[in-house]
Order: sequence, then C-alpha cells, then structure tokens
Amino acid sequence: MIPAPLPADAVEAILKTDGSNRTLPSLAYASAEVFAWEQVQLFDGGWVCLGRTDDLLSPGQLRAIEFGTETVLLSRSSEGAVAGFSNVCRHRGHELLAVGEAIDARQIRCPYHSWAYRLDGTLRTAPTLTQSPQFDEADWSLDGFRVDDWHGWLFANSSGSGQTLGETMGSLGDVISSYEPDRLITVATHEYEIAANWKLIAENYLECYHCTTIHPALCEVTPPSSGRTLHSDGMWCGGTMDLKSHAETMSFSGKSGAVPFRNLDPMLAREVLYLLVMPNLFVSAHPDYIMTHRMRALTPGRTHVECAWLFAPESVSRPDFDPSYAIEFWDATNREDWTACEGVQRATGNRGFRPGPLSSWESSLAKFHAMLGRAYQGDGFIPPPIIEWDPYLGAEQEAL
Repeated sequence: MIPAPLPADAVEAILKTDGSNRTLPSLAYASAEVFAWEQVQLFDGGWVCLGRTDDLLSPGQLRAIEFGTETVLLSRSSEGAVAGFSNVCRHRGHELLAVGEAIDARQIRCPYHSWAYRLDGTLRTAPTLTQSPQFDEADWSLDGFRVDDWHGWLFANSSGSGQTLGETMGSLGDVISSYEPDRLITVATHEYEIAANWKLIAENYLECYHCTTIHPALCEVTPPSSGRTLHSDGMWCGGTMDLKSHAETMSFSGKSGAVPFRNLDPMLAREVLYLLVMPNLFVSAHPDYIMTHRMRALTPGRTHVECAWLFAPESVSRPDFDPSYAIEFWDATNREDWTACEGVQRATGNRGFRPGPLSSWESSLAKFHAMLGRAYQGDGFIPPPIIEWDPYLGAEQEAL
C-alpha cells in the first residue's frame, strides 16, 4: 500500500493515543487526490460489503455491482455458491452486464461478440476462435474477484491479495452471532444521497456526543452518556448504548412491534450494539431488529447510503407485523444526521477548518481514525489500538 497524499504531520496527529490526538485535516474530506487514493487502496484493496447475499442474487442469477473503481459481476450457482468476476469481456473489453442489472442465466454472455463464459468464469465459447488450434480457451477465463459471505452479508475484494475476510473480521462474528444475522429477513430499504464525504458519515455514526444537540427522540429512549466501547482485533470498531428503563427498543415510543431475538443474554437484551465494519458497513443491532447502513463513496463530497431493516422470520410471519416503528424512527434520525454531516462538509473549504481535539465520548471515532491513519501511512489494514485515554462512557459529558 502506498501512502496517501496527506501531510505526514497531520496523519501522525490522528494516531496519538495519549489524548493529544487530532481529527482529520480538511484535505481528507475535500481533496480529489485523497478520494482517488481511498478508492484504490481502501475500497478496491479492502473487503467491501455489497449487500445481503439473498437480496442480491437468487440461485442461477447474475448481477453487476459497482464498488471502488471496479465493477464486479456476481454469479450464483443453483446450489447457492457465489462467485465474483471483473465485469469485462476478455475479448474487446465490453461490459458483460449493465451495472445494477440482474438476470437469470446459465452462462455469462458478452452482448458484443457473443463470447460466452461458464458461471465459474471459464471460457465456454468464442465464435470462430475456439475452432482454431492456436487458441487455448483456458487462457481466456474472466479475472476473478474474491467474494465471501459473512453472516448473510456479501463482501468483495478486487485486489486478489491481502487478508481473508475472516482475518479482517477478527472476533466480530462472536460479537454479532447472538443476533443470528444470517437467518434475518430484509423487510425494507431506504436510499439516501448525502452531500458529505463518506468519512464524515462514519464519524457521525460512531459517537453520541452530538445526540443531545440534534437527536431529541433518540435521547428519549437511550441515555447518550451510556454504553461501553468494544475492543477490536479486526478492521472494525464500535460499542453499545443502553436502553432507558421504559424502552424495549429504539422507536419513538420505545415500544417494540416485533419478537425479540431469541438468543440474547440479559445484557444484550437491554443494549443496542453499533459497529462500523471498514470501510463501508454499519451494523446497528437492537433487541428486536438489525439496521444497517451501506455506503458507496461517489465523490469527495457526495455519498450514497442504503439503509436496511432486518427482522427475524418469526416476526415477519406474524399477521399483524408492522416494521414502521423502526423504519420511521431511524429515517427521521438519519435525516438529522445527514444535515449535520452536510454542514461539516460545507465548512471544509474554509481556512478556519483545522483539526480539533476529541472528547472521551468519541473514543470509537478515535479508533476509526487510527485505522485510517495507519492505512494513510501505507501500513495497510491494521486493527485499531486500545486508546489509552478511553474511559468508560458513563462519565459526565463536558459542557457544550
């Protein structure tokens, strides 16, 4: 990994672990050069979440999806196995499938000259060429992408090198396993286009220092000073928030409209887990539903976010099931967050925008910055350190 086009002293400042660390410089949010570096090094070079496997592909389907600088062509066999390839024909480079398109197919066929590939990416036929003794079909397979399913979410890596998905996740599977996410059903999705850098959205997600200012409804069901920070051994960070005594979940009333997850211990049943999986997935696990945010960085100042709500089959099968209590609550909260993120993005071009200090309420944010900082220095994907100044989150908030 090559270093990012950022001042070395600014990167060093975000890596301090003694409480003197600083936030990112404005270039990190506004520079086209930094954005291009992130697209290649973080999004092409890392494991990017593409969505829920079952929502993306049924057995026997193909789908083309953009991520980073690449387009991945996904195929799923009749047995359910998923493979990923570069969405480029090996003949003259035509795209094999339009981005966003999904079709049922027994083979991958180029729409230009009808080169056809098997679902494992090997060349099946190339008109007139396959009859030539000088032409070896084995030399013209599609370039493969690494793809892997993790608890029902599909991830892709186009670099062909580096950590496996399991190494990237570390022990996160143990953290999330009680919610049994691989059996959950997506009941709704909302899409947003936000005029802010993707990192501003991640930073906002990782702290509740702003909650008393802009999230009155959220503060009715969770004390913003509550919770605990989780120590990570993978490319993720996050923590928990407590529910107030009257609240069953996060909703405007605090009431749930679903069946609680069946395997939660008493502590998890009274908490909401929030996780950032680098670089583009947020997982918010409630006692009765999981909400995810999946980011796609479009430009330095624009990000597409897909928000999804997942429930257990026993909730979805109820005749009176209505997930709107969760969807409406988080749609309103999301929009409050987007307004704040866009306000920061607009200020990145001002001379007064300089790196600032972090509150103890922003310890997960410091861990996110640490992962970014090590990548910016060219060190690759390294789990966040234990932040020495990270106290328990029950401390009183500093005066605003």
